[in-house]
Amino acid sequence: MAPTTKTNRDLSRKRFERAKQSLVEGVNSPSRGEAVFSPGPIFLERGQGSRVWDADGNEYVDFMMSFGALIQGHAHPHLVEVVSRAAAEGSHFAAATSAEVEAAERFLRMLPSAEVVRFTNTGTEATMLALRLARAHTGRQKFLKFEGHYHGWYDPYLLNAHSHPPEQLGTPDHPARIPDSQGIPPATFEDVVLAPWNDEAALKRVLREHGRELAAVITEPIMANMGCILPRDGYLQRLRELTRDYGVLLILDEVVTGFRYAPGGCQQYYGLGPDLSTFGKALGAGFPVGAVSGPHSILDRMRWGDDMVLHYGTFNGHRLTMKVVAANLDLLSADGVYRKLHATGEAAILGLREVFRRHNIRAVVQGLGPMFQIYFTEREAVNDYRDYCAYVDTRRYSRFVHLLLDLGVYMTPSNGLHWIISTAHTEEDVARLVDAADRACAVLA
Repeated sequence: MAPTTKTNRDLSRKRFERAKQSLVEGVNSPSRGEAVFSPGPIFLERGQGSRVWDADGNEYVDFMMSFGALIQGHAHPHLVEVVSRAAAEGSHFAAATSAEVEAAERFLRMLPSAEVVRFTNTGTEATMLALRLARAHTGRQKFLKFEGHYHGWYDPYLLNAHSHPPEQLGTPDHPARIPDSQGIPPATFEDVVLAPWNDEAALKRVLREHGRELAAVITEPIMANMGCILPRDGYLQRLRELTRDYGVLLILDEVVTGFRYAPGGCQQYYGLGPDLSTFGKALGAGFPVGAVSGPHSILDRMRWGDDMVLHYGTFNGHRLTMKVVAANLDLLSADGVYRKLHATGEAAILGLREVFRRHNIRAVVQGLGPMFQIYFTEREAVNDYRDYCAYVDTRRYSRFVHLLLDLGVYMTPSNGLHWIISTAHTEEDVARLVDAADRACAVLA
């Protein structure tokens, strides 16, 4: 049995061949390329609300949403109006503007843990700055990074952020250190302590050994780099307690989760008080932005002077982007927004679970409301990086998503990413997803 229609993507294929003549692999990020979207990417040309259309005119319900950046969906009318007006007045001055003040004030109102914020251009820049601040504040150099977590493509973070065969991982007590990129000097990783995530015993052991020399522990509150792996009950709270005990700053990387689960992000959802937080993606509603927030005592180290923490950037606080950030945060502050996001996401999760049960396919749908992932596995749950590497059938997932693409559901075939619910998604979109999954499972089964 096959999907009832064969999607014509001739123009996408032609444009990809053209792109390969001028762009490396025909794309500007490997997560969009041929290695993921075999035999080639779908060229998207237009979006509105929860829908996108490709170069050939095919319509899809979009559940990738720019890897989570499009919290308001595509071309939200109010944001389009804000962008048009801001562009007509002058998009960017590289000077002080009221737009960045208005964005910062709204940001701080939504995030109780923050006293002050500094805007960057990307999530990677935000995590780079957070680590520099932590080192300056503590006078220590080392930091702890967890297996499977991704904090951007800054050199020191690029250890064990991609999946590998389980036999290459080493033991949980002594994880193998696997660089994610060529071109990084080995000395870069001398100050990195690597540990399993979601394992309190391992965390205690590592902090006993290294706690007094760590400037920071950086963590995603939900492991979004291996799909959507939730923290075990109490794990994040225990992490917060232990870092305080050892005088280690806790950097909560909310580039993916920020402004998605609650107005104040996962730190509000889980009741955490990090020392520093980083943001991106949903903050900009489709425009490139990052942010670092925390107390004055740490961020004020960026004040000009001989012992300052240097942070430059021509496009920091980009006027047009700041206008969008302020408008986006206003929209997210409206009553009922997060209830709807969670309800829509939970309906999708429950609907997919029922489809897999009905077809007798062993799959786990795990996550919370606005973000989730599907794992084809015999396990009852995927709890950490090692579970993902050892027990998840990523090839079957890729095949499943390629079937969905032919049925009008747009999603990345990469199992390490996640399904995203925006404010634009509706009950009808969830019904279309569940129906497409039902038809795709008939093929898989």
